[in-house]
Amino acid sequence: MAPSPLTYSVHATAHGAGTAEVALADQTMRVDNSWGASGPTGLPGPAELLAAAFVACLLKNLERASSLMSFTYDHVEMSVTARREDVPPRFVDISYEITITTAEAEHRVDLVHKNLRNFGTVFNTLAAACDVHGRMTKA
Repeated sequence: MAPSPLTYSVHATAHGAGTAEVALADQTMRVDNSWGASGPTGLPGPAELLAAAFVACLLKNLERASSLMSFTYDHVEMSVTARREDVPPRFVDISYEITITTAEAEHRVDLVHKNLRNFGTVFNTLAAACDVHGRMTKA
């Protein structure tokens, strides 16, 4: 028998257009819920939040793989670009660049990257919906 799926919950409140608050974990985050001509609020909107969830998945999975493989690194930087289209409204492409500072051999960096692609929940969910591609390079 398969184990029960994990459940994640968030709660949001908004009072009109502009800014909403989303409660997640033990934090409250302000987000942009404006539409159209109201102009930018400087807050993250749904697209940035999705890209942030994707990069958070990569970071968390890097820690998982590092622990399981005894892989050490000094520093990592990640950039994610999500492209969307309007008709139909959907993400068509997510690309990422990972630069890792490590003394590990190149084949071990490649193996960690393979693990990031295979075992990330958010990664796999998005990859099922659109093209996800990227690379991991050693600094």
